[in-house]
Amino acid sequence: MSIETLKAAVPPYAHDLRLNLDSILATELLTERQLWGAVLASAMTTRSATVIREVTGEAAGRLKPEAIEAAKAVASRMAIHNVYFRAKHLIGDEAYQSLPARLRRQVSSTPGVGAADVEAWSVAVSAITGCGVCLESHERSLRGAGVSREAVDEVLRVAAVVHALAVTLDAEAASY
Repeated sequence: MSIETLKAAVPPYAHDLRLNLDSILATELLTERQLWGAVLASAMTTRSATVIREVTGEAAGRLKPEAIEAAKAVASRMAIHNVYFRAKHLIGDEAYQSLPARLRRQVSSTPGVGAADVEAWSVAVSAITGCGVCLESHERSLRGAGVSREAVDEVLRVAAVVHALAVTLDAEAASY
């Protein structure tokens, strides 16, 4: 199972999706670990069994086991944080901002995985879930670490394409 399997499953009406998938996977703006961690964390965030299965298989040949576990941990942690911080923001009452989150955050110190990688993957997940507070925070951390706006934009493209891939393939599967 692989990315090629996913591309082959893309219906003709979504040809642009196949082209965009090729484009993001050929990026030179991200390291291999940043790219494939973002692809994997994004796939997990889509909740699409097909996309998760194929991406996990492909990522296993491109990432060390600790990076795979870290990308999965980021997706899991951000599933909590994106809901919590987006909800606090959407309530609109500033008093909630001073209340402590009391949520665990140990993923940012994963051995063998750089902080910039974790931040990039957090941006990808937050883009899919739509948490503006988390996007701002993780983008700021990336920029503070010297990551270019172009590289951050590339992470956003990765998230968008993986999300669209999951939406399209799941919609096709549901159509039959």
